[in-house]
Amino acid sequence: MPADTPETTAATSETRDPDTFDLVVIGAGTGGYSAAFRAAQLGLSVALIDQHKIGGTCLHRGCIPTKAMLESADLLDRIRKAGTYGLVVEGSVAGDPVAIATRRQAVVDRLHKGLMSLVRKNQVAYIRGTATLEGATRIRVATIDEQDQPTGERVLTSKDTILATGSRVKSLPGLVPDGERIVTSDDVLRSTDVPASIAVIGAGAVGMEFASYYRDLGAEVTVLEYLPAVVPLEDADVSKEMEKAFTKRGIKIITSARFDPAAVTVDDAGVHILVGKEGAEPSELVVDRLLVAAGRAANTDGVGLETTKAVVERTIVQVDANMQTAEPHLYAIGDIIGGLWLAHVAAHEGIAAVHAIAGEEVEHVDYRKMPRATYSRPQVASIGRTEAECERDGIPVKIGRIPFQAIGKAIANGETEGFTKVIAHAETDELLGVHLIGSHVTELIAEASAAMLFEATAWDLGSAVHPHPTLSEAIGETALAVHGKSINF
Repeated sequence: MPADTPETTAATSETRDPDTFDLVVIGAGTGGYSAAFRAAQLGLSVALIDQHKIGGTCLHRGCIPTKAMLESADLLDRIRKAGTYGLVVEGSVAGDPVAIATRRQAVVDRLHKGLMSLVRKNQVAYIRGTATLEGATRIRVATIDEQDQPTGERVLTSKDTILATGSRVKSLPGLVPDGERIVTSDDVLRSTDVPASIAVIGAGAVGMEFASYYRDLGAEVTVLEYLPAVVPLEDADVSKEMEKAFTKRGIKIITSARFDPAAVTVDDAGVHILVGKEGAEPSELVVDRLLVAAGRAANTDGVGLETTKAVVERTIVQVDANMQTAEPHLYAIGDIIGGLWLAHVAAHEGIAAVHAIAGEEVEHVDYRKMPRATYSRPQVASIGRTEAECERDGIPVKIGRIPFQAIGKAIANGETEGFTKVIAHAETDELLGVHLIGSHVTELIAEASAAMLFEATAWDLGSAVHPHPTLSEAIGETALAVHGKSINF
């Protein structure tokens, strides 16, 4: 069966009602398809519904396409530095945004094809359409074909339902994106050009990643952040290092930025923003393009939640540790339940919900043990508490910190920017937080995630053998530094 047909399933029992399932999952993003595949592995009959292609925001408008773009930008930067590695590159080196966009789409298409094969492998019924709840176990679907044209309506019944409708980009009050001069991340991921200058509103992960990308491709970049620090959810030391690194690259950073979104204007000269630091006189910033990266909004409107007992507070669905709503057979996962709006978190929430539904042992999601990653240059990765959070909660700590310039592999790589920081409980040595900034740190954080899952101490983490020479040695050295026992620093 072709991959893009409105419904795809590897096998359907001739004796089963095709509109009746053990589980219906509404939303086929990372959380939704992870839940559907696990449910099928546990023997449940499953329908997975989405009005778009399987993969959701992460695959088509977020995680994957942006990382493909950033990989191109990172390689471009390394080629420009070829001389420092003893290499000769003849002629000028520049990024081709059209070719980058083509590769970006090829990456997305390959992963989409893989997901469709997993739909068939797991015998999940995948239905293209817009789903609306009519109570917890009755779902009305306005079906569409692969060209997004209406094909009719189906009414499904389920024993249990998981709502995983995700989120959408949002702007600021009075600031309306036009898709050309004032844009969102969705618009950027449809574009094939690079403006001469761009301002980015928001210094969270999304804003910093796009700021990094555009700078590497030659744009003049200004980042506007309302809060006093970039990547404001990260440890303060990481935020300071990130601002320092971006400033060194020629990116202008304005933290504690104040401006009136409704007063932003557009004309032939560009986008005009009257902006300044809090308490200072504002000045006019004129750029070719303005990217709004000010967060996302939960997709909880229009899905029929009002027909259930589920509690929704400020667009966020309330759930218990099993991801169950106040409606007994209705579960919710992902961005619509708030917390950490991350694809891998949604996946684990979906798996937890399915295990609860199937009566299996549930590994509840511990949000303090969920790793976070920003793929700018330098990268940022973290897990657990920040130093400020420990201080706020009165937790006594001991801290180790090692710069990458002390790590042999980082020096050999020519990428010594950044550091690793480990926070442990001063009395028990419990790992409380690990914070990394530098090259490839989004790969390194997995070790800290495993250590925290198995309740390792800082000494345990430092005692584990880290092969030499590798970047992973930074983790081990920093964990030993918590005890003042670092060998190489």
